[in-house]
Amino acid sequence: MNERNFRTLDLNLLRVFDEVMTERNLTRAAHNLAMTQPAVSNALKRLRETLGDELVRRSGYGVEPTPVALNLWPTVRDALQQLRDALAPGDFVPGSAHNAFVLAMADATAAKIVPGLVAILEKEAPGVNLRVLPLTTRDPRDLLESGSADLAIGHFPGVLAELGALHLQENSPRFLHQRLYDGEYVVVMRRGHPLSNQALTLERYCDARHLLVSFSGRAFGFVDEALAGMSRQRRVVLTVNQFFTAGRVVASTDLLTVLPRHFVEATGRERELTMRELPLSVPPVHVDALWHRQAAHSSAHRWLRQTVERASARGFWSDPAHAPSAVQSTLHTP
Repeated sequence: MNERNFRTLDLNLLRVFDEVMTERNLTRAAHNLAMTQPAVSNALKRLRETLGDELVRRSGYGVEPTPVALNLWPTVRDALQQLRDALAPGDFVPGSAHNAFVLAMADATAAKIVPGLVAILEKEAPGVNLRVLPLTTRDPRDLLESGSADLAIGHFPGVLAELGALHLQENSPRFLHQRLYDGEYVVVMRRGHPLSNQALTLERYCDARHLLVSFSGRAFGFVDEALAGMSRQRRVVLTVNQFFTAGRVVASTDLLTVLPRHFVEATGRERELTMRELPLSVPPVHVDALWHRQAAHSSAHRWLRQTVERASARGFWSDPAHAPSAVQSTLHTP
């Protein structure tokens, strides 16, 4: 786009572009903008003429962005958010706020953080609502990019390594992160398991039958990677996508699984389970909060991040019956 086209650009077209990119559907974008679909289509046509690119193409029931649109969208979103913040200033006041935040995390992480979050909300921000989505990936950037989640919490080693490399090239990375706590994984089996009363050697561990918790469904996790580095392997006979499920299954079978140490009590079956140290070294498990940079300067989002950090430090109730009664947080499972 040349300088002349930029001077005559209608900034309202960028709002339409942002909504279309978010929804990937013209009808939904029109509804959100309180416009008709023909008006949205006409706005896209004008923006196409200005930018000299098709921007989106029809695909199934929606639209698919072009490479130019994907490259342009983060800048447009950031600029629009800065305008919103400038035109509607004001600090977030927890006691009178009625915001709704969406968090993405696995059930083991939710078991540690959510009870503390609810306690803080009940005391300090009773009008705020939380929605917790199941985290089914080790790379939640698409969730954050699309606005489907305000904050993702989990173990994201690949993402953080990539962000670290990009930080050397970019002054303003698109995603930011904060370390919340370090997790420790242990081997879990039922009480009375043949291995529960003897030393858990690497040989015995590899010879056992295993249950793996995998968000993607892939039957190969970080323990398998560590074993492969030792030219060893184990037999994974069952793969599930929830830690709660894993705890219940191993309580009544002879399968072994690996769970976060803090989570064993949260399963409600700790009296039926036995923990053992892993008989091999694995990389440390760091749990981080990840968010899009466009939210970085929002006082509401800053409060959310600080509150999640506080809740991470205080842990969870060992007995769910002792948790606060007026729970405004909803945990959605697949």
